[in-house]
Amino acid sequence: MTPNRKKTANIFEVRSLREQVYDYLRDEMHEGRILPGSYINMNAISQTLGISKTPLRDALIQFECEGFVTIQPRRGILVNKLTIEDVKNILEVVGTLESAVILSVFNFIQPRHVKKLESLNQTMTAAVEGEDFDTYYKLNIAFHDVFLDLNQNKEIHRIVTPLKQRLYDFPRRTYIKEWERINCGEHQKLIALIRDGQPEQASRLWRDSHWSFKAYEKFIRRFYADSEETITSHLAWR
Repeated sequence: MTPNRKKTANIFEVRSLREQVYDYLRDEMHEGRILPGSYINMNAISQTLGISKTPLRDALIQFECEGFVTIQPRRGILVNKLTIEDVKNILEVVGTLESAVILSVFNFIQPRHVKKLESLNQTMTAAVEGEDFDTYYKLNIAFHDVFLDLNQNKEIHRIVTPLKQRLYDFPRRTYIKEWERINCGEHQKLIALIRDGQPEQASRLWRDSHWSFKAYEKFIRRFYADSEETITSHLAWR
């Protein structure tokens, strides 16, 4: 009986082929091998991975639901560009949801969570000063996940994660050090508000400043304009 149970457990631990293809495409986007404004070559990807088009189509349907691509009948799969209006809308949604989460989980934030937030933010600050923005990006996600993971509403994770991926996943290497320093400063302000037991102020900081398009419009427009130039130049060399 024991070997059978172990075998069954192993089956359920294996990710589906669709999930593996999805992760592969995400990596291709992140590394700049699939770029906004380009069309995805399903035949080439199927041949590269040695798979049928069915799991690839399934993965692309998920990408379309998340806003990454548009499936155009008889034309192909277009990788969507991110407009300033898209960015503004995403920031508003993520800011609203994360600020609500801060309120809902505030009483569950323990000293160990605060310690983790401080450690992450210190390392992030060092990464910014060292211009190690890949590390900064990963640590930034981890910082937000400290309180997001305390929330039991999985639908919020399902919504927020792909939105953040749309903001950050393509090859945007033109980070703005001044802006990232401000972000780290706001992280520290959040930590101080948590320590002081001020949930309303913490939530307001996150919604009205940290994720605010208006507060940081000059940085946002510069960041995505520079990123668009980077992506356009990548496409021109193909």
